[in-house]
Amino acid sequence: MNGENYIAYIGTYTYGESKGIYKLTLNETKSSIENIELASEIGYPTYLVIDNNNTNLYSVIKDGEKGGLASFEIDPKDYKLKPLNYSFTDGKSPCHVILDKVNNYAFTSNYHKAELISYKIASDGSIETSVDTIQHTGSGPNKLRQENAHIHFANFTPDGNYLYTIDLGLDKLSVYSIKDGNFNELSDKSISLKPGSGPRHMDFHPNGNFAYIITELSSEVVTLKYDKTDGSFEIIEYVSMLPKDCSVESSGGAIHISSDGNFLYTSNRGYDSITVFSVDSNSGELKFSSNIKLTGKSPRDFSISPSGKFLIVANQDTSNVELYSINKTTGELKYLNISEYIPNPVCIKFLN
Repeated sequence: MNGENYIAYIGTYTYGESKGIYKLTLNETKSSIENIELASEIGYPTYLVIDNNNTNLYSVIKDGEKGGLASFEIDPKDYKLKPLNYSFTDGKSPCHVILDKVNNYAFTSNYHKAELISYKIASDGSIETSVDTIQHTGSGPNKLRQENAHIHFANFTPDGNYLYTIDLGLDKLSVYSIKDGNFNELSDKSISLKPGSGPRHMDFHPNGNFAYIITELSSEVVTLKYDKTDGSFEIIEYVSMLPKDCSVESSGGAIHISSDGNFLYTSNRGYDSITVFSVDSNSGELKFSSNIKLTGKSPRDFSISPSGKFLIVANQDTSNVELYSINKTTGELKYLNISEYIPNPVCIKFLN
């Protein structure tokens, strides 16, 4: 990162022309996306995470009939990725990966196998060994999508005291305490969501008092109040992400909140668009602000630049990333007529 240039890495599906993880430079002075190139050749790096020091990147990976986690060293000169090592298990690959705050452990969520696995990270950033595994069981009312449990997402609460999972198949948020990479489920803190809603991802308000879940199947945002004293959650409201005149089938994709906590953004796949909500930081409640249609299709993910001035969308089905400016007063997005080719992009991560 130099001045107003920001480096981002793009995870992809490699069933088409994609070769793996790509990187780009967001030039905020010129409002342009530049220097797109392959950062590392790897199979199905559909989700990425970067450590706090920008020294290592971790990616989910698929190789034949095995799936797992890959570790890389980030070259500080050209930001290319140097492979360190891999850890595989039999069966389908994970869909999500996070790190703890001190980069001692990585955690993968597996949608297909309904597993959450913890991995010890060595001092050089490589993966040492898997430590513990959680297995979800059960089903939901949607026979096509909720025939089994499906852990889609996990992350830590802002205070770092708890880890939570979002299960699309069970319509459930589960809470765990963690010690030395080992899980302890706190079943009394779990929250059941609207049956058939299919929760997918979650983001916390910067004040740590509220959290927002995007539902894939019902295209809603669930607002939750978080109690820092005991790690419990309380549902406040459900709000639709789609305009009232939307008549096409659509599903929720990604959810991110602005760094000042004033605006929440969600992506809609089908009604290919980004919805903007204004946020009441005192109550946590949302108000539908605007919805902007995209040039591409199936916005699997998007990312707000570190400055908070721009937003890049990754459109999986049209193999493009497109650039928007953000009005920091109103939260409104403006398309800048910048669309660049990256094959089947599904995840965008800026350097910290």
